[in-house]
Parts: sequence; C-alpha cells; structure tokens
Amino acid sequence: MATSITIQQAATATGLSIHTLRYYEKIGLIDPVPRQSNQHRLYRQEDLNWIAFLLRLRATGMSIQQMLRYAELRRLGDRLGSVSERKALLEQHTVALEAELLELQETLGMLRDKVALYARMEQQLQADHHE
Repeated sequence: MATSITIQQAATATGLSIHTLRYYEKIGLIDPVPRQSNQHRLYRQEDLNWIAFLLRLRATGMSIQQMLRYAELRRLGDRLGSVSERKALLEQHTVALEAELLELQETLGMLRDKVALYARMEQQLQADHHE
C-alpha cells in the first residue's frame, strides 16, 4: 500500500463518505490529516487504522460523544490517567455490549423456538390435509 492516500481513496477503503471523513476531522474524532502543498489531505496507514477502530466502536453502538472522549484521552498520550480512563471507557462499553449480546441471544433462541413450532405445525397441517 502507498505511504499515503487521498481522501477519495480513504473513503473507498473505509466505507465512509468524503463528507463523513471531513466531519470526523472537524469535530476532532480524527486527528488533523496531513496535507499536500495543494492542501489535499493525505491519509496515512495510522489514520486508516484509527478510523477502522472507530468504525468498530460505532458498529457496537458506542456514541460519538464516547468516541470523542476516547479520542481526547488518546491525544493525551500514554500517561497513567489517560490509559486508565481509556481502559475504563472500553470496559464499560464491553459490559454494555455483553449485556446486549446476551439479550440478542435470548431473543434469537425465542425466534428459533417459534420457527421450530411453526415447522411442526406445518408438518401436522400437511399430514392432516393428506388424510
């Protein structure tokens, strides 16, 4: 992969729109992206890695506010307070995600039971129909 890529290439690589990439940079979710002399952004691999992490957090339901707080803490560097708070933020999110997964698994089990019930009912109705 090239050392750096354009915003269009970054949009394609991340699945985000150019507008969203600019917005994330504007609100501070992404650090300012280095620019060429013509002011075009050049995304580096570390930028793409960070965006991939943010997309994972977003996919698990983390709010923009929580992600912004995490980004702020990340910018503070690897100091005890920053690391501890980032860890706590991710632990809290992990607990919430585990609870959500448990609820989804219970719902999935209920749906599977219903599907199995309807399959048995179909078989019985078809058997009754052929009698």
